[in-house]
Amino acid sequence: MGYRIGVDIGGSFTDFAVLDEASSEVFTLKVLSRPDAPGSEITKGLETFAERDGIRAEDVCYFTHGTTVGINAVIQRKGVRLGLLTTRHFEDVLELGRLKIHPIHNLYGRRPDPLISRDRVFPIDERIDSEGQVLLPAQLESMEQALAASQAKGCEGLVISFLNAYRNGANEQAVKAWVQQQAPGMAVFCASEIWPIIREYERTTTAVINGYVQPKVSHYLTSFEQALAAQGVTVPPRITKSNGGVMSAAQAKAESVQMILSGTASGVIGAGFVARSCGYGRILSLDIGGTSADVAVIHDGQAQYGVGEVVGEFQIHIPSVSVTSVGQGGGSIAWVDAHGVLKVGPDSAGSLPGPACYNRGGTRATVTDAFVVCGVIGHSQLGYSAVQVDRARSLAVVGELAALLKQDVHETAENIIRIATSEMYADVSALLSRFGIDPREYHFLAFGGAGPMMASYLARELNLQGVVVPLVPGVLSALGGLVADVRNDFIDTLYQDVSPAIAAPLQAALDGLRTRAEQWLRVEQAFTGESTLQCSADMRYRGQSYEIETPLEPAWIERGDVAQIAQAFHREHARLFGHHDAQAVPQLISLRLVISGATAKPVIKPIGKALQPLQPRQQIKAFMDGQWRTVPVYVREDLREGHAFTGPAIVMQNDTTTTVLPGMAVSVDSFGNLLIACAPAAAFGE
Repeated sequence: MGYRIGVDIGGSFTDFAVLDEASSEVFTLKVLSRPDAPGSEITKGLETFAERDGIRAEDVCYFTHGTTVGINAVIQRKGVRLGLLTTRHFEDVLELGRLKIHPIHNLYGRRPDPLISRDRVFPIDERIDSEGQVLLPAQLESMEQALAASQAKGCEGLVISFLNAYRNGANEQAVKAWVQQQAPGMAVFCASEIWPIIREYERTTTAVINGYVQPKVSHYLTSFEQALAAQGVTVPPRITKSNGGVMSAAQAKAESVQMILSGTASGVIGAGFVARSCGYGRILSLDIGGTSADVAVIHDGQAQYGVGEVVGEFQIHIPSVSVTSVGQGGGSIAWVDAHGVLKVGPDSAGSLPGPACYNRGGTRATVTDAFVVCGVIGHSQLGYSAVQVDRARSLAVVGELAALLKQDVHETAENIIRIATSEMYADVSALLSRFGIDPREYHFLAFGGAGPMMASYLARELNLQGVVVPLVPGVLSALGGLVADVRNDFIDTLYQDVSPAIAAPLQAALDGLRTRAEQWLRVEQAFTGESTLQCSADMRYRGQSYEIETPLEPAWIERGDVAQIAQAFHREHARLFGHHDAQAVPQLISLRLVISGATAKPVIKPIGKALQPLQPRQQIKAFMDGQWRTVPVYVREDLREGHAFTGPAIVMQNDTTTTVLPGMAVSVDSFGNLLIACAPAAAFGE
C-alpha cells in the first residue's frame, strides 16, 4: 500500500491528485505552472503534500503525468527543424495533403504551411510495390545527396516516409541505419515505425508531427524524471496518452506523437470516470483551463474515440480521444482590432505573466479579469491560495479596452465573457452536429480551473439540460491520469476482400498483434495485473474512400467465420449511415488490437445528507446579464445531499469558482456533485 499520484501540468496551473490506497482518500492541490523552470512545479507540489498531509516521496508507489508540451510545440510552431526523405517524384506529399481547405465556407481559407517546408524535402531512389515487394532498394548516391542537402539546410532531424512502406518498411529501415552511421547526432524517424497505416499523406504527416516534437518532449521528460528522482520518488513515471491510456516515459520519448493530446485526454478520462461512478449517462465533458476549452462526448462513462483529430492546424492519424478544442480559456487575452472590434483569444497570458489580477506582471485584460470586474471571482484566494486577486489591476486593464470602445467598464467585461462564449459555441455546436446529438438530452460535466466558471453561460446558449460540477473540478485532469489504464493500440494492414481467402492471413495478423501486445504490456511496461483485448477492423465497401472501424469478436477470426465479419460491417454501416448493401463484399483494410491493463481506481463515496438549511457565507454585488444583482456566495464544503438553491449564485472552493446564472436551479446529489438545471435559452440581458 502507498500513494498513487496524478499530475497535470497546464498553461496556468499544475494540478495534483493523490490516492491513498489504504483509505481510498483523495488529496488534491494546485500550484502555479513554471514554464520558466520546468520541474519546479513538481518539487513544490511534493513538498506541500509532505508538509500538509504527511505524504512522503518514498511512499509513492505510482506516478502519472499529463502534459501539453507536445501540442504546444505544434500550435506555437516551436519544434525541431526537420527534413523529409521520401520516394523520388513524391516530394510534394505535404504540400498536396488532401486538397482540403478549412473552414470550407471561408472563401479566403488556405491550408496551413507544412511543418517541413518544400525546400527541406529530399528524394530517395527506391521503390516498394503495393504488395510490399522491394522493386528497388534505396540507392546510395541519392542517400548521400539527400543527407548532404539536409545538413546544408540546417536540419536537426530527418523523417523517412516512403511509398507503400506500411506494407514493408525495409527500405526505410535501411536508410535510417545508414544515416545514423553517417550522422550519429541526427535524430531519424521512420513513418512505418510511428504508425504503419495506408495512405501516404496521413502516414507522413503523423510521422512529421512525431519528429517535430520529439526532441522537446524527450528533453522535458528527462528533466521531469530528474526532478522526481531528486525528490526521492523511485517509481518510474507513466505518461498519459492521446488514446486515454498511460505508457512508460521511455515509450513517450520514442513515440512522442502518442502523447500529443496527453493532458487533454486525461481530462476526458477523468470526466468519464466521474460520470460512470455517479450514474450520468449522457455527458459532454467541458475542460476549460487557462488557454483552451476542450469538449468531448461521453456515453455511459465511455469517451468516444477516433482518428484524425486536429492538433493545432494538422491532423494526427493515431487513435485518440475525440476532442474539440477552442482557443478560449481563463487566460485568453481580450483586445481591440484595427477596426475597433473587441476580440478574445486565441493568445493566452498563461501563468507568467498571467491575468492582470494575478499581479504577476500581466498587463493585458483576460477572461479571468472580466469575471473579476463583474464581481464573480475575487472573494477568496484562487488555486489553493496560490493567487490573491487584485481587482484594481483587472479594472485598470479592462478599463483600457472600455475607453477604446467608449463603453462602461462593466459592460466591456461582460462583452468579453459573451465573445468567449460565442467562440466556444461555434465549435461545440459543430461537435454536436458531428455526433448527431440533441443538446437537450445532455449535461456539461464542467471542470478545469475555468470550466465551472464559464459552463453555465455556454450551456444556456446551447440549450443543454444543465451542468454537472464534480467535487474537485479544478484537478479532474490529474485524477483522470490517475485512473487511466495502461493501454496501447496495434495495427496491421491487410487490404483484402472479406472472402474465404482472407481467413488465414487474418488469423496470422491477429496472432502477431496479440504477441506484440502482450510483449508491450508485460515486458516493456512491466505490468502484472489483469488485461483485456479489444479487436476491430477498418472496413469499407469497394470504391469507398474511407473506412469505418468495426468491432470484431476474436472467435470469428479464429474459426474463419468471414460471414460474421461481413455482417458486423453491414450492421455498423447501417448504424452510422442508415443503410447498407448486404450483397456487396466488404474490404478489410487494417486489423486493430487494443490491450488494456486495469489500474487501481478510487471509490467516489456518497456524502452526508443535509441536516440543516443551507445559508450563504455572504451576499455580494455582481454584474450578470446586463445589470447589477445581489448574489449569494456559498462555500462548497458547506453543501450536502439535498441542498438546493437558485441563481444568481456563486459557489467558491479551493480549486475553482462556479457561476450560477439567473433563472437556473441548483441541487446537490448524493455524491456531492452540483447539478445546475438550465432555464430556456435566452439572449444576454433578457
